[in-house]
Amino acid sequence: MKDKIIKKATDMFLKLGFKSVTMDDIACEMCISKKTIYKYFSNKEALVEEGTEVVHRKIHALMDTVIAKNYNAIEENFEMRKMFKEMFQSFDHSPAYQLKKHYPEIYEKMIANEMEDCNTMFSQNIRKGILQGLYRPDTDVDAATQFYYTLIFSINENTVLESEAFILEGKALEYHTRAIATPKGIEELEKQLLNLTT
Repeated sequence: MKDKIIKKATDMFLKLGFKSVTMDDIACEMCISKKTIYKYFSNKEALVEEGTEVVHRKIHALMDTVIAKNYNAIEENFEMRKMFKEMFQSFDHSPAYQLKKHYPEIYEKMIANEMEDCNTMFSQNIRKGILQGLYRPDTDVDAATQFYYTLIFSINENTVLESEAFILEGKALEYHTRAIATPKGIEELEKQLLNLTT
């Protein structure tokens, strides 16, 4: 029952907003009593925290699936972007923006975890791209990684609409890739950008 409550509550939080969904709404939607929810969660904040953990694990499982397909480094980044679009396209408001606004402590904890994971993933992608001749061999991996995730996190925490965040993330990806790509990498980037418009 606990897992069902987390799943339903998380779906509702992401679609309708962390602030607007109440414990009553969740109980009503699930046709259970509010008392049943409080049996597992002391308050709404505890439920939001567990829900963000579930989303975090789901995102990382999907990211691992993309990486396992062994795309080239640039294509891998575009496939990640596509995966995020499919996951979040039904939401009007950016979940990260909402979480930061209404549950800053949970947001800070989530961001600390995400930054560590993204740091690893972005670094691996850059090293892979260097080996494939798509990124310049003199690229400062740590600096490029930090620049890129600072851009991405800044977009997500400061952009209200998910659709706007998605467009800006695409621009950030292009900017990041052009900054470190070799001529071969630029060719691959242009191919990926062309795929987006066709």
